[in-house]
Amino acid sequence: MFSSVRFVFLLLIAGFVLASCSSKSLIRPGDTIEVAFEKAMDQFERGRYGDAARAFETVLSIARGTEYASEAQFYLAESYFNNREFLIAATEYRRHYTNYPRVENRLESEFKEALSYYRITPRYNLDQTNGRQSLELFDLFISRYPDSPYVAEAMGYIDDLRNRQARKMYGAADLYMRMRQYNAAAIYFGLVLDYYPETKWAEQALVNQINAYIIYADNSVEERQPERYQMAIDSYQRYLQVFPRGENRSRAEAYYDVARVSYAKASQQLSSRE
Repeated sequence: MFSSVRFVFLLLIAGFVLASCSSKSLIRPGDTIEVAFEKAMDQFERGRYGDAARAFETVLSIARGTEYASEAQFYLAESYFNNREFLIAATEYRRHYTNYPRVENRLESEFKEALSYYRITPRYNLDQTNGRQSLELFDLFISRYPDSPYVAEAMGYIDDLRNRQARKMYGAADLYMRMRQYNAAAIYFGLVLDYYPETKWAEQALVNQINAYIIYADNSVEERQPERYQMAIDSYQRYLQVFPRGENRSRAEAYYDVARVSYAKASQQLSSRE
């Protein structure tokens, strides 16, 4: 009985101590800006990012026009970023470098804004609005700060985002193929090369365009077949120019042989009818 009472008493004391410590870490009316900022930083350094965000909001409300304002704004954005609230973080990073354009960590805020949108970019087959925003911001960052130590990292994110967008367009072309809309499929395969020539999807998109034009011609009226087989041949010629050592060259050549023979046959049949 005594040990049970003693245990409960110790728990109460521990709870009181913890509550007291927690209370001391909270910003109170009458705290100076310096003390309030230190308490907010303490929450941040302890990894309590939600509490830190609220604390930095409080600091900002009392520190505007002081030397603490820009740092409070930056760490507010950092708190949201580390708490994985990336959309809010992006907004706060922009507010930081817009309101305080001469501070040293402006560059980091611009980079982190782009990175925040990257973090919430979904898989390629979902809406890529945030990905496009991230891509634009990374491109802008590189053009503004070509010597920044963040440039290599930014370029890596750009490559990933462009591959995602290329994959999405490639998927649209595949969908048109399954729907038997071969001309639309060929156009979209071509757009992959036009917009994303450096991605891994460009070469196979061009090969598939050759095939799409062949099937499109196969399913066309006789009068239109020669010109549409010619479109497949033209795509093959483009393939040779862009990817002379492409991984899918043997497949491209096989399609070319089909297109060439089919073109000759369709042209002959059309001539004989005339």
